[in-house]
Amino acid sequence: MAEIKKREIPKLVTLTDAAAARVREILDDKGQGYLRVGVTNGGCAGMEYLMEYVGEIEKFDEVVEDNGVTIVVDAKAVLFLLGSVVDYETEVLHSKFVFRNPNQTDACGCGESVTIIPVEVADEVSGA
Repeated sequence: MAEIKKREIPKLVTLTDAAAARVREILDDKGQGYLRVGVTNGGCAGMEYLMEYVGEIEKFDEVVEDNGVTIVVDAKAVLFLLGSVVDYETEVLHSKFVFRNPNQTDACGCGESVTIIPVEVADEVSGA
């Protein structure tokens, strides 16, 4: 019988060192909590990323530990965010969190909304 090769499953969401440092700084100022990420319908491109700091994990949330931060992912956003990297950029006039999402196919001109195609879940058939 041939050995079945499994493809590596990417981490749901990861943080760059800069993003993790900024999130830890914010959470330390708040005393405790988690970074919650998700998506919502809106904007001219169809969807917007959500980030907030929460004190509790909800029943169906996915939890990821990365770079010293506990990230809580809204269950409805999992297929939209799979493989995303959250970065923190500092420019001359502003600083912001940025999502680098392999599922994002487009963005509006101002960059506030995006088009995201969810990951397709396929059953792997052994021996085929």
